[in-house]
Amino acid sequence: MKIHLVSGGCGFVGRNMVKRLLQTTEDKIFMVDDLSIGRHPSEWLDDFSSRQLEDVEVIGDDGRLFFWKGDFRNLLFYMRQNPRYIQERYGLDFDQFSDVFHFAAIVGGRMKIEGDPMIVALDLSIDAEFFYWVTQHKPARVLYPSSSAAYPVSLQTTDGAIALSEGDIDFNKNLGTPDMTYGWSKLTGEFLAQIAARHYGVRVACIRPFSGYGEDQEQSYPVPAIAARAARREDPFEVWGTGKQGRDFVHIDDVLDFIFMLLDHVSDGSAYNIGSGRLTSFLELIDLFGEIAGYKPTVKPLIDKPVGVHSRYANMDVVNNLFGWKPKISLREGMERVYNRQKALL
Repeated sequence: MKIHLVSGGCGFVGRNMVKRLLQTTEDKIFMVDDLSIGRHPSEWLDDFSSRQLEDVEVIGDDGRLFFWKGDFRNLLFYMRQNPRYIQERYGLDFDQFSDVFHFAAIVGGRMKIEGDPMIVALDLSIDAEFFYWVTQHKPARVLYPSSSAAYPVSLQTTDGAIALSEGDIDFNKNLGTPDMTYGWSKLTGEFLAQIAARHYGVRVACIRPFSGYGEDQEQSYPVPAIAARAARREDPFEVWGTGKQGRDFVHIDDVLDFIFMLLDHVSDGSAYNIGSGRLTSFLELIDLFGEIAGYKPTVKPLIDKPVGVHSRYANMDVVNNLFGWKPKISLREGMERVYNRQKALL
């Protein structure tokens, strides 16, 4: 029997991963989330039903999904104290987890990253305890999601947009300064992944997602927030900063496809970009949503809002050359999906 572990399983990426596993496998899934950011499965699973088993919700008539609500570090502590804690407490018969997807993190938009950097730094604690447990448990495969925020901010200035390549982070050289405590925590997580692979034989792969988005993403993130304003046909249209800052937008479905491809090919803790390879400014994004909505608003810059680095986009040459992988969902198709979702919510 295969059982996959998904930490942070109720957040944006986590819940999309859980839904993908339910749709494409017959395996069981043990999902962990404290719901401080994520949403309860009853809000995003179709035909939701559940029963209580000790302190876990068993979700669905087939009993394939288990939801443990709480701080992932607490569960890691229980499993360190008793390596068979989950098997014995919930009557599950398995030796080790198959795929482990570690999405548990304190995350948020730019306001959280710059407005409360110390709470974001707690991700260092979450990842350290996670990788310590991983080296003891030895799951079949581990996915660690790093971030494009791990790249040096010196390469992301107004002086010129540089496509960020995997080699721009080299642990044998000067690493540069990543983006705030979030970037530092993800950079440290990548290093721990390499240590787990090299010194403990753990099969682990890392991704560096750029600006992931999707239909069910919270409005604290820029894409759904901008889509919602367009659906309301706001005019003037407010944008944080000048709007000239740019990002590399990649749809969550493409991110999930890439994750499974990477797990099949990478085991040494190496990290790979996941993006479109295209830099899109927020002004361009507003134009696109305006076109989809059928109007052209006047843009009102909000200079006092946090905006982060000026430009951040991926060089996808390594991924294309090694794996022949490219995203399937175009910018317009993905943004239309988000717009239609936000319009339906009005």
